[in-house]
Amino acid sequence: MHFFSQSFQYDHPWSHVVIGMWRKYPNPKCTHVVSVDVVDRSVDPQTGIIRTERILGCKQKAPRWIVKLFGGSEDAFVREICFVDPATQHASITSVNLSLSQFASCYEVVRYTPSSHNRTTFTQTAEIQARMALWRSAADGLEKWLVQRFEQNAQLGKTAFTDVLRALWEERHGRPVLAA
Repeated sequence: MHFFSQSFQYDHPWSHVVIGMWRKYPNPKCTHVVSVDVVDRSVDPQTGIIRTERILGCKQKAPRWIVKLFGGSEDAFVREICFVDPATQHASITSVNLSLSQFASCYEVVRYTPSSHNRTTFTQTAEIQARMALWRSAADGLEKWLVQRFEQNAQLGKTAFTDVLRALWEERHGRPVLAA
């Protein structure tokens, strides 16, 4: 099993970041995400926590040998479940791959929490595991490749989400965001 994690600050208030969370896709910087379908959305009447379940359709540029070996395609699907608690100002997203999960799994957790009046902390972790016990060295190589791919997509996601937040700010305030 291999791990990935990162944490950083967005120079935007939590409420602004959560609005941006729903506008992240489609995005020209994250072209691997080609569709987002809301499967379910509900609000807990006691807590006010919003739960949203979505399926993300992705096109990954997997090496041909992986596609041939596992009999898949470049089309992949991810199940995402989001919880937004307006009372405590916490948002969390968990996601897991649905495609080729019999060969490898990627379990991701993202959290957005306020760190100050106008800043939001972003934390992201991922556990990636190949399910090929007989071929441990091949599994280790696959896990390393998947972590590299995840890290590349995470960096694209950070850049893309920063652009979304900037556009939201400009839409709301009618002027560019000032650099911090």
